[in-house]
Amino acid sequence: MNPVLAFTIIMLVWAFSEFVAKKTKSLISSLLVASIIFLAGFKTNLFPQDMLESSSLLTLGTVIVGFVIVHLGTTISFKELKKQWKTFLIGVISVGGIVAFLFIFGSLFEDRNYVIAAISAISGGTISVVPAQEAAVAAGLMSVAVLPVLIAGFQGIIGFPISSVLLRKEAQRLKTEYRAGRLPGESAEEKKATEKGKLPKIFQGTSGTLFAVGAVVLIATLVSNLTGGMVNTFIIALMLGIVLRSTGVFKANVLSGIDAFGLMMLAVMLIIFGPLASLSMSDLAALIVPLLLSFAIGVAGSIVFAIISGKIMGYSVPMSVSIGLTALYGFPGTMILSQEAAKSVGENEAERKAIEAGIMPKMVIAGFSTVTITSVFVTSILVGLIG
Repeated sequence: MNPVLAFTIIMLVWAFSEFVAKKTKSLISSLLVASIIFLAGFKTNLFPQDMLESSSLLTLGTVIVGFVIVHLGTTISFKELKKQWKTFLIGVISVGGIVAFLFIFGSLFEDRNYVIAAISAISGGTISVVPAQEAAVAAGLMSVAVLPVLIAGFQGIIGFPISSVLLRKEAQRLKTEYRAGRLPGESAEEKKATEKGKLPKIFQGTSGTLFAVGAVVLIATLVSNLTGGMVNTFIIALMLGIVLRSTGVFKANVLSGIDAFGLMMLAVMLIIFGPLASLSMSDLAALIVPLLLSFAIGVAGSIVFAIISGKIMGYSVPMSVSIGLTALYGFPGTMILSQEAAKSVGENEAERKAIEAGIMPKMVIAGFSTVTITSVFVTSILVGLIG
């Protein structure tokens, strides 16, 4: 496909998705709209199968995802990690709910191999799909290898709208708290952290910032290689981002404000839509029952365990369930949905910032807890049982 045409179509799809999200006040997420459009386009052959690759945005997203992970780390400080320990635990427990429900109830209807593949995909998405798929292929179980790919393609369509509605309810609650004087706005310290870091002036522009963040990604890659790949590059990049923000070397939200950030975010988000292009109608037909059962049982387990643990931790039901559902999409969905909820409910800039500050740190830590940490740990144990 012509690269310029592919790029232009993708921009149109995303512009329309953002328009719908704005008009519905984020009741319908831009990520959901884009997922549906891309899925329909690929399945009807309106969009060529190579459209994402032809645009070069998918390649760009793969290259700079580490940059965005470092940026994500700079949205978190050690102080925030300590403050959000309850959120981290709720995320871990909600993944436990996915495992428990699928093993207990899923095994009544599905083969054990399907159950393990479903757990890996629902609890962690792409990060956990690859090892589960490789184990299934090695065992000669091709249909089992397809299931986690299908789940990865559809899980955002399940998680985005539910989370969007719940976070909007949480945003309404936080707005009430803010107007009653029980929710603080952005502190002077946070504003200062957002304004600048300790990087020399030469590294504070677009190219300099990208150089500095790129150097961090290269260091993370080197450290990961030294461990033989046992420690994921992105986990190291995330932790380095947290350290550099906490020590003041990087400003908070290090990539925000640079000229390239918007395009970088869009390129990374295309990774989410990538699997939709490879789905065939025969795959969908053969695995529709396992797919539906996996989602119904797995998501139910996440919701039940999240509500129970959230109740113990003193969190609202909408926030607790949203934390558990981050397993279905992770970053950048955690950031985008938080921003959309704040924008849809806040009536001025101060309210929006206060609401976002009450939601985004929890969602970011939740995604780190479910997708990045717990799911990788769970998958590494379970894939050995496929066969």
